Amino acid sequence: MVTLKKHRRLILSLGLIAVLLFGIVWLTLINLEVGMAKEVGIQLPDLPAYDLKAVPPEVYNDAVAKANELVGKSKDKLDTVLDELLSSYMAGRDADIVIFFNSGGWGWNSVEETPGWTSILGGILDELDRLGYRSIVLNYLRTARTPKGCIKEFFEAAASYPRKAHDLSLRVAFFTDHLPDIRVIVAGESLGTVISDRTMDILEDNSRVFSIQTGTPFWYQPRVLDRKLLMNTNGHGIDTFSYGNLPAMVWATFKGWFGMTSPEDSPGDILSWLKAPGHDYSWQYPGISSAVAEFLEANFPDRD
Repeated sequence: MVTLKKHRRLILSLGLIAVLLFGIVWLTLINLEVGMAKEVGIQLPDLPAYDLKAVPPEVYNDAVAKANELVGKSKDKLDTVLDELLSSYMAGRDADIVIFFNSGGWGWNSVEETPGWTSILGGILDELDRLGYRSIVLNYLRTARTPKGCIKEFFEAAASYPRKAHDLSLRVAFFTDHLPDIRVIVAGESLGTVISDRTMDILEDNSRVFSIQTGTPFWYQPRVLDRKLLMNTNGHGIDTFSYGNLPAMVWATFKGWFGMTSPEDSPGDILSWLKAPGHDYSWQYPGISSAVAEFLEANFPDRD
């Protein structure tokens, strides 16, 4: 009888724990904290101020509709998202190409905090300028720097970003809907490639949207599309993170912890403490710069 009571208490406790965990997950997944920082380019920190009177009525009305869809029940964020949409639209009117950048890791890094991709974006801007195009970069920040933001990012990433990709796709479509000559490049590194790729899947039929990605996680299989450039090597060996070489990652991390790293070791990491040899991308690698230049030349004809 005592054993039966113990089993009942155990079952009841496990049931309560399961309900509690379900509640935490459910609360985490609703009203995701997503947004786009008002950052343009690598040197320019803020989007310029705009005159609301200069915004066409149809653009403003659509911005209000999309902002309402993006914030859901979080009406306190409505004005912020509306301002993001309108200010980025006004900046995009003077550009031919808009680049949305998705960082790796937790997704809150700015361009300046990702040195490798700072150089790649600089190379992309230079190449597009050489081809005769005016371009701007928007840093898409998908996660709040809070414990709650981390929990939401974890579950959203585990599901391959169904909601955040929807959010980003709406923002991209806002440009192509109202700027008939604009083209968009959705760029991403590491975990940021997943949301970039899912966004491309949603916008597959939009021929004015392209993507450049480096270091896809080994558990995610992107779809092949002509308008995508997928790079999982920098030309100096394989990316252990993209190819799932976990033993090499563990050994490199162990060596890093104990100061055993040698100059011959390939650089690369996922987080500051987790090493991933080969997971290192920058414009200095010929395998990167040449692949990107060829992709841009193929999709954006020289205007000169």
